[in-house]
Formats: sequence, C-alpha cells, structure tokens
Amino acid sequence: MNWYEMTVADVVQNTKTDPSSGLSTFEVNKRRKKYGLNEMKERERPSAIQLFIRQFKDFMVLVLLAATLISGLLGEYMDAIAIMAIVFLNGILGFIQENRAEKSLEALKELSAPHVTVLREGEWMKIPSKELVIGDIVKITNGDRIAADLRIIKANSLEIEESALTGESIPVLKTSDRIEQKNIGIGDQTNMAFMGTVVTRGSGVGIVVQTGMKTAMGQIANLIQTAETLATPLQRKLEQLGKILILVALLLTILVVVIGVLQGHQVYQMFLAGVSLAVAAIPEGLPAIVTVALSLGVQRMIKKKAIVRKLPAVETLGCASVICSDKTGTMTQNKMTVTHIWVGGKTWQVSGTGYEPHGEFTDGYKQVNPHEIKSLKQILTFSMLASNAEIKEKDGRYILDGDPTEGALMTAGRKAGFTKSSLLKQFQIQKEFPFDSTRKMMSVVVKDRNGKHYVITKGAPDLLLNNCQSVLWNEKQVPLSPSFKQNIHQAIDGLASKALRTIAIAFKPITNENVSTLSAFEAESNLTFIGLAGMIDPPRPEVKQAIKECHDAGIKTVMITGDHVITAEAIAKELKILPENGKIIDGQTLSQLSIEELEDMIDHIYVFARVSPEDKLKIVKAFQNRGHVVAMTGDGVNDAPAIKASDIGISMGMTGTDVAKEASSLILVDDNFATIQAAIKEGRNIYENIRKFIRYLLASNVGEILVMLFAMILALPLPLVPIQILWVNLVTDGLPAMALGLDPPEGNVMKQKPRNPQEGVFARKLGWKILSRGFLIGVMTLLAFIILYQRDPENLVYAQTAAFSTLVLSQLILVFDCRSETSIFDRNPFENVYLMLAVLSSLLLMLAVIYYPPLQPIFHTVPIQLRDWLLIGTLSAIPTFLLAGSFITRKANENML
Repeated sequence: MNWYEMTVADVVQNTKTDPSSGLSTFEVNKRRKKYGLNEMKERERPSAIQLFIRQFKDFMVLVLLAATLISGLLGEYMDAIAIMAIVFLNGILGFIQENRAEKSLEALKELSAPHVTVLREGEWMKIPSKELVIGDIVKITNGDRIAADLRIIKANSLEIEESALTGESIPVLKTSDRIEQKNIGIGDQTNMAFMGTVVTRGSGVGIVVQTGMKTAMGQIANLIQTAETLATPLQRKLEQLGKILILVALLLTILVVVIGVLQGHQVYQMFLAGVSLAVAAIPEGLPAIVTVALSLGVQRMIKKKAIVRKLPAVETLGCASVICSDKTGTMTQNKMTVTHIWVGGKTWQVSGTGYEPHGEFTDGYKQVNPHEIKSLKQILTFSMLASNAEIKEKDGRYILDGDPTEGALMTAGRKAGFTKSSLLKQFQIQKEFPFDSTRKMMSVVVKDRNGKHYVITKGAPDLLLNNCQSVLWNEKQVPLSPSFKQNIHQAIDGLASKALRTIAIAFKPITNENVSTLSAFEAESNLTFIGLAGMIDPPRPEVKQAIKECHDAGIKTVMITGDHVITAEAIAKELKILPENGKIIDGQTLSQLSIEELEDMIDHIYVFARVSPEDKLKIVKAFQNRGHVVAMTGDGVNDAPAIKASDIGISMGMTGTDVAKEASSLILVDDNFATIQAAIKEGRNIYENIRKFIRYLLASNVGEILVMLFAMILALPLPLVPIQILWVNLVTDGLPAMALGLDPPEGNVMKQKPRNPQEGVFARKLGWKILSRGFLIGVMTLLAFIILYQRDPENLVYAQTAAFSTLVLSQLILVFDCRSETSIFDRNPFENVYLMLAVLSSLLLMLAVIYYPPLQPIFHTVPIQLRDWLLIGTLSAIPTFLLAGSFITRKANENML
C-alpha cells in the first residue's frame, strides 16, 4: 500500500486502530503472532554443534589429531585414547568459553536496544522497539530514532534526517497531509517516517504501518547490517603474538625432534614429544579467554549501571586521561531545589534536597513557621499558583512531572505545608499566559474567595523588576524607588554568588472586567515586586569522592555546562574539580579561539561554562591533539558528533536521546558521574587481568618447552612424556588462567597513571617476567628429574612423575605471583575464591593422575614417596619465591637510600 497517498482516516481504517486509545493488549498479541517481532533478521549465528566443531579446526589441534592417528597405527592405543580424550576436553572448554561470550554479548545487545513511546489501552508507555506492531500509535520527539515505518498523523515542527535511506543529510520537514502524487520516492514522502531515520527537530505522532523486514529499511537491509567486529586492539595484538608463537613452536619442535633422534631416541617418540611441545607452546585458548574476560567485565559493568555497547571501549577505558562531563544530571542530581527565599530585605534558608516535601525554614539563627510570616507565606503561595509542575510519589520516590524550576517552587511550598489542591480551593485560576523565551516570564490570573482578581507573575528577576512600580517591604506595599531597586539587585547578585539560580515573583490586583480581554503585556506591567527564590541543582553526594579517585588515577575531570560562569565555578569548587590556579572559559571566549590556541591552554582549563553542545567537538579535538585519551559525556542530538569523535563516547541512559546512545560506546544507566569512575576502574582491571593470564600462560609454556629442550641438549632421557605435557596444558594452564580473568582489582589500580594506548602486550617488564619465571620453572623441573633419575636410573617413570609434579606445582604457585605486578606477598590469596578453587581442582587432579591406579598407565605415572614431596615442593617454590625475595631486597635497599 502507498500509505502516503491515504488520508489519516483511511490509514486508521486500514490499520484497524484507534488514535485516541491505541491497540488493546489482546490485539497486540494477535498481530505479533501474525507479523512477528519488529526487528531486522541478523546474520545466522553458529549453532551449538557448529561452535563445538569449530574448536577442532585449529591448525595445532589438527596436528595433534594426526599424531593420535599415528599413535593408533603404531599400536599405542592407550596414548591415542588419552590424547583424544584431552583434545575432546579442550574442545569442550573452548566451546563453553565461546558460548558464554556469545550469550554475554547477546544480553548486552538486548540491554542497549532502543525503546519507543507507544499508546496502548489509552495510556502512553515505553516499550522495547522490537515489540511494536502494525497499528500502534507512536509518539516521536527530537533525538528519537524511528523504530518502524510510520504514517504521520500529527506533526509539530517535525523534521527528520533520512540520510541512512536517501543519502541526503539535510533534514526533511514532515507533515500529516495526504500526498496526491503517485509513485514518488522515499525522500519525497513527507508524511512518512521510516525506520532507522532520526528526528532532529519538533515532535509528532504516527501510526505504525510496517515493521521489521517489511519496512523500507528492511528492504535494503544490507545498508544497516551494523554487526560490529568484536576484535579489540588487544585481541589483534594477541593474534599477532599467536602467529609468532606458532613459528617459534614449530622451530622448537623441529629442534627437539632432530636433537632427540640424533641422540638415539625413537623417531615416533620424538615426533609425538615435539608435537606435544608445540601444542603446549601455543596458548590456543588465549583468544577465547580474552573474549570471556571482556564479556564478564561487561556484565560486571552492567551491574554497576554502565552498559558497554562496544567491546573495544572496555580496553580503551583503561587509557582514559581526561573525562569531559556534563554538569547537570551527571555531576548534579538534576533536581532543582530552593535553598534561599528573599522578601523585603530578609532572607530565609530552606533545608532538604530533591523533590521530597521535607525541610525546614530558618532565618539563619532559628527555625521559623512560614504560616506566621505574611510575606513568606505570600511568596510561597503565589509561586505555587503560578506553577504547573506536579510531584508524584512512586515506590517511595518523588518524581517530577513538569519544569524543574516549577518543581523546586512546588516542593518549597510543600515543605511549608501547602498543597496545590488546597490552594485551588481558595483561588481559582481564570487565565494563563505561558512562558516564552522573549518575555522570559509567565503569568496566571486568579480569583480569590472574595471575588477579587490578581495577576501573579514569575520570571527572570532583571526583566520582571523592570515591569514593577512597587515592592513589598516590611509587609507593606511601597513605591519602587532607586534605593529599593539597588537593594533588590544586591540580593540578586548575592544569591547568584552562591551559584543559585534566581526567579522573581510579583503580583497586582485587577478589576473583573479586564480578565477576558487582558493581554500578556497588560497583565505583566505595573506589578508589585514580592521577592526572590534562589535555587540550585545540588551535587550528587558520591561524585566528589569519584572525582578525587579519578585525580589520584591521573585522570583530569573537566566540567562542561551551559550554566553561568559563577554557577559553574561554585559547583566546580565544591566538587574539587577546579584547582587554585585552574582556569574557567566561557562559550564566547571559546568561539574566538582557534583549535591551535585552545590546545596551548587547554591543559590549564577545568571548566567550560555557557558553551553550546557544538563547542564540545572543538574541546575534544583540542584535548586529543595534546595526546589525551578523552571520554566525553552527552545526552542530546547535538552532542552526538563530540561523543563519536571522542575516544570513549558516553551517553545518558535516563535523559539521553537515541541518537546520543547510538553514537556512544558506553551508556550510563543512572546518568551518574560516579558510574564513569567505576567503569574506568573496571576497564583497568580487565586489562590487567588479561595481562595476568598472558603472563601465566606464556611463563608456564616457556617452562614446559625449556625442560624438554635442556634435556635434549644434555642428552638426557625425556623428563616428560607427551601425554603429561598435554595434561599440564589443559588442566594446570586452563583452569587457573580462567580464574585470573575474575581477579578483583589491586588496591592501587586507581592510583596509577592512565595506560598509554600504544603500550605493547609485554610492556612494564612483562616479557622479562615471562622469560625469567619460565626459565626457572624449566630448570627446577629438570633438576627434580636429574636428582631422582640419578638416584635410581632404572626407574625412569618415577623421575618423570617427579618432573611432572614439579612442573604442575611450580605453575600453581606461579599463578599467585601473577596476581601482582610487584610481589606474590602483596596480595591476599583468598581474595579470589575462583582461583583458589581452580588451583585446588588442578592439585587434586594431579594427585589423581599420580595415585589413582587406573590413570597411572595412561599418564605413565607411579606413586611418589612422601620424602620426595619435600624436594618437589622446595624446587617448585624456588622460581616464584627466589624472584619475589630479590624484589623485596631491592625495594628495601631503595627505601633505605
């Protein structure tokens, strides 16, 4: 159907809907069964079976399977079965890791799916966009992304940017009128709104006429296949590392095989040993472990009310050096609160924050009763009558419906015991002159019980004062002389210096005859000035500590606000953002600076006041040109360019538009600055945990390789049989490495400077730690083998079992050292319960392999005598504690110096 050719009545009839009440729940369910969910068909994800089979496509696993086949052909059935079992177990572990990562990412996409406002059974409600059905009545407004194809039935200055469909970036002005032309293109269908396009101005209401793949966007679905690659820069580095390791492993395999054969070992035995070593050298589970670590970190962030839309953001968070944050709602509560009232030269303080009707009135010394002070009672009463906001209580929370300024005035009145409903019994509102940006004031005409009419006006103090001819002073109405005007201006400046936003209240009596013909100009002239209400959006109590932690972590916090410089400065000082020599710059000054000029001074600027959202892009570029990694917050359509241009774009979950959310990497569910700090801490910890298990896996693998290589060079028998190497690779390496990904952050994670994004995987001496620990593990394992082999050369299996035990134990001790950048003694081992369980499991499995008779022939082990465990334990501890001791000695010497 060509919906654009139909009248609104025809569209209503064809979709069988009701614009006044929407669809019923029964009808919605019926249509959803018929048409399906309103979503694009995604590319087919691999099934569980395909995911499992994929685990065996790795090159080294195929080599291992080939080795198994050779074992079988040579009659080594026990070895073949054991290797097959280990390969199968390794496949299951990889499958679980990948499947868990897929599910984590699916849950993440579900959480960040856009919502839409829809009319159902007479009530407007927010639902996930995928639940829309044909015939739904949808409300759209500035910043919304259209969730389905709509025929517009109401348009109020509605403009929609349709570049995703038409390539034309200029927004299209929309209308509800029928279009009589036939066969016109999408760009000319001005009474339609299409899925995937963005509202840039105004508001409107539309009827859903197509959903899912039937929409215009669905028909050219290849244009919006936005499936993102999940490979982070870190994963790409690890992929390169993997290629290097494969090359090294192949060379080592050839070297071990050649040396072993030259020394008289069987070719088959050396080939199998070489392949086992190659498999051990390559941590094939590393990419899966990285993905799982990132995904689990994302899930933890969700619990902390931060939704990560793009996995690379997790890694980038650890590099953030500047946070450019909105003030309102992010650093503050976004709940305007009246804190001071000034009438006739007297000031009263009002306690309490937010929209809760709890607080006291004081005159600076003692509590007062507003009902007993005529002028205070009058300003509270009149400000409530001239406000349309409503405060609703829901689940113990007070929620504002309306303008925040009016909400603050209503709350102040309620703290005094007044309610709008009780006031409307004393006064009837006859007429209203709404606020507009030219007059900067609004007025109502009320009639009291005696039939007298009054105009009550509230608005910007300077403009309102110019419309007054008298003032209330000491409970009396007196002419507004220059001296009184000066007193009022001083009061306005005094409240502004406290970072308070001020609003003035005035009134005048009028005759009954004037009401019907009264104009706004007439109503708002020759007024009597009553007084001022000073209000502020108070800082969130948790933000101050979050900013301090960011400062300790080397992260600069910058406040960006549209507020007046004085207000911005007061809040910045209270939150300790603005240091003693820190600079504040306003939008006017900023507009006169070039990017280069801004770059030269930006490291000294902490507050940008009176700036527009467009200025944010300039600020981001200047910081980035100075080498900073920038996190930028925003909620509006105009914030999207800056959010997208920043290194970490952050949007608001509660107040943010769909456009801002789409452009962002991170969404704050609670719009709270403290959540950014928590996300950065989590991001840093995730990266450090990835480094931990890289360190553990590679150091373990180096140890396994070197023990075999040194034995070959020294012409010794094989200290480990292939099946033992494979067992260590699966059990001892795999379980603890996974548990390291769940390690809680070190105490100093937010005391260090931000990480350089160009930092390599082996930075901060990680390469040295891997080689030194791996070398010592190899040497100690070989030493255990040599000591016990020389004691009884006839019992080679016993010496091999001791070497196997030493290798496993030294790795299980090493895993605790990997938890700290400095020393094993810096961390409480019981902090990570998962690691303790993983180590305990690996230890029990090792003992089972050694002491459980049915497993002994499979793994070529024999029981170890109790006296030899002392030797094995000592040698296993040396690689970790020797280096830890040298570190402690060096630190002690540094402290003495």
